[in-house]
Amino acid sequence: MDFHELKKIIEINSWTKNKEGVDENGEIFAYWLEELGYTLTRYPREEVGDHLHLTSPRKEGKKLLLLGHLDTVFPPGTFEQFKEDDAWIYGPGVCDMKGGNYVALQALRNVHKTFGAIHNIDFLLVSDEETGSDDSKHLSAKLAKEYDYCMVFEAAGVHDEVVIGRKGVGTFFIDIEGIAAHAGNHYDKGADANLEAALKLQRLVALTDLEKQTTVNVGKIEGGIGANTISPKAKLTFELRYTTTDERDRVLEAIDEIVNTSYVDGTESKLSGGIQRDVMQPTPEQVAFVKKIETLCSVTLPTEKRGGVSDANIIASQGVPTLDGWGPYGDGDHTIHERASKKSFEERIALVTQIFEHFLQGEI
Repeated sequence: MDFHELKKIIEINSWTKNKEGVDENGEIFAYWLEELGYTLTRYPREEVGDHLHLTSPRKEGKKLLLLGHLDTVFPPGTFEQFKEDDAWIYGPGVCDMKGGNYVALQALRNVHKTFGAIHNIDFLLVSDEETGSDDSKHLSAKLAKEYDYCMVFEAAGVHDEVVIGRKGVGTFFIDIEGIAAHAGNHYDKGADANLEAALKLQRLVALTDLEKQTTVNVGKIEGGIGANTISPKAKLTFELRYTTTDERDRVLEAIDEIVNTSYVDGTESKLSGGIQRDVMQPTPEQVAFVKKIETLCSVTLPTEKRGGVSDANIIASQGVPTLDGWGPYGDGDHTIHERASKKSFEERIALVTQIFEHFLQGEI
């Protein structure tokens, strides 16, 4: 398999904040897809790259959404080179997820060659996944309602697993106002925001339930002026991860109670932030999707759940049967050692081609 096209896009720096590079990457993918009869709808953005929705002609029947992202995590000058050996390709985004987008492209090219045209299979390429999809998640959720299935092209698991579940994630901030006072002369006149933060921290962390895979992590604490002053301000930055909507609701309710309770008289607290991407939970419809692929393609499809999130969370939360991990297997993602398996590329392209063939024939 020749990877010269993949080399071309990997050598474009597409750090999320490098709008020019992200857009260049998107233009190339859009051109390749337009060659297959796709129509581009561009969603222009000023601060991040444009989001691209590429649609094929419509016919009666089910609609399939392919989902990928155009951005990577590496600022200019940190990791930009492409190289390969007999077994691996190395470079930024080779598995996360320029490589995954390329798997989808090659499979679409294969079915276009076989059938002469593609219908009812669309491709959404967003530009800000690596920073939480704060902009694109609204578009993704809106467009999701148009589709019956979704395949997301993040990297495959180590044994070529596809992903059937991902934790939901939320990031929150509690800003605490206390009352400053001289720690020696007027200790009793102050309201210690730092102490309030410490007491809230303990109650937040206590919401963790490892048996249910729910975690609350207070990752950053800020506050105070100096040793001789009762702290007038403090701030907690924390993250929630969960595997079920019941756990989400339990913890969110408890967070509100903790924020609205002043454990130190005279302090006041304000909560901001929220759920970034909701949980991706296995569903009967998703199970049926897996079984159909296994039957039609004569394969056993290994599956797994992951603690990390992706845009699959967004589509799945809209009730669309979603499978993630259709890209090649790789490792070292988010590091300068990122690589992807050549063998996995070939195997993934072959399997995804089969799935598209069955879909175009109305069998999925």
